Amino acid sequence: MKVTPLDLRQAQFKTKMRGFDPQEVAPFLADAANELEHALREIDRLKSEAARSEVSMGEYREREVSLRNTLLTAQRLADQIKDNAEQEAKTMIREAESRADLILQKAQARLSEVERDITEMKLRRRDVEGSLEASIASLTYALEFMRAQDQVERDEKLLLHRPKQIESAVQPVAVAKIVEAKIVEKVG
Repeated sequence: MKVTPLDLRQAQFKTKMRGFDPQEVAPFLADAANELEHALREIDRLKSEAARSEVSMGEYREREVSLRNTLLTAQRLADQIKDNAEQEAKTMIREAESRADLILQKAQARLSEVERDITEMKLRRRDVEGSLEASIASLTYALEFMRAQDQVERDEKLLLHRPKQIESAVQPVAVAKIVEAKIVEKVG
C-alpha cells in the first residue's frame, strides 16, 4: 500500500485503552506528512532533473557521435587530399622528367647538328682557302706576267728610239733577263 501525505493528514485511528496519546500522534503524523510531501516533491524534482539530464545526455551523445563522424570524415578527407596531392605531385614530376628528357634529347640532337655544321664549315673554309690561295697565286702569276709584258713593251719602245743595231742585240737579252727573273721567283 502506498501512503501519500494526504493519507497521513486524514488518518483517523480508533482509540483504545492504553493506546497512543492522540496529541502526540497528530503532530507526529503532520510532521511525517510534511516530510513525505517534501520528499515526494524532491523526488519529482530529481526525476524531472534526471529526465532533463537524460535528454541533455542524449543530445550530447548525438553531438559526440556527430563530432566523431565529422572527425572521421575530416580525417578521411584529409587522407584523400593528401593521397591526391601525392599522386598529382608524382604525375607532375613524371611529366617534368619526360619534358626534361625530351628537351635534353632535342638539345643533344641540335648539338650534333651544330657540330656537323661546324665540321662542314671547316671543310668548306679549307676548300675556300685553297681556292683563294690558288686564285691569288694565279692572279699573282697573271699580274707578274702582265708586268713583264709591260716591261717588254717599254723596253721595246726604248729600243725603237735607239738605232737599229743596238736594238736587235738588246732585245733578246732583255727578254731573257725578264724570263730568268720570273723563273727564279717561281722556284724561290
